[in-house]
Amino acid sequence: MGTRDFLEHERGAIIEDAESSLAGRHVRHYETADPAEVRRRLETLFDYVAGAAAERDLSAIVTYAQQVADERFSAGYDLSEVQAAFNALEEATWRRVFDALDPSEFAETLGLVSTILGAAKDALGRAYVSMATDAHAPSMDLKALFAGSEGT
Repeated sequence: MGTRDFLEHERGAIIEDAESSLAGRHVRHYETADPAEVRRRLETLFDYVAGAAAERDLSAIVTYAQQVADERFSAGYDLSEVQAAFNALEEATWRRVFDALDPSEFAETLGLVSTILGAAKDALGRAYVSMATDAHAPSMDLKALFAGSEGT
C-alpha cells in the first residue's frame, strides 16, 4: 500500500487518535474549544498533509501553516499550543503506520509525513516569531537559566 492509499484508508483512525491525544495534553485553548471545531481543524490539517503527500508538493501546507499561525496568534494561542496539534497528528500517523503497514513500507510513509509536517511546523514557527517581533513581544529573560552556574 502506498502512502496516498494508506493515508486515505487510515484517515478516520488517525484523526480520532490525534483528537484523543490532544485532549490528553491539557492544552488551554483546545480544552475550551468546541470539540467539533477541534476535530474540523485536525481534519483540515490531515487533508493538507495527505494532499502534500499525494502531490509531492509542500506549497499548500506551508501556506496553510502560515494562515493558521496568523489566526491563532491573533486569537492569543501560544505557539506551543498550535504545535501540540501538529505533533498530535504526526504521532497518531506514526502509530497507525506501525500498526497497519508492513515494515518494508515504514520508511517512505514516515519520511513523507515527517517531512511534510516538519515543513509545516517550520513555517508555523517562523510566522509566529515574525508576528511576535512585529508586535514587540517582550524578550525572555534567560539569566535565570544560568543562576548558580560558574562564571556568573
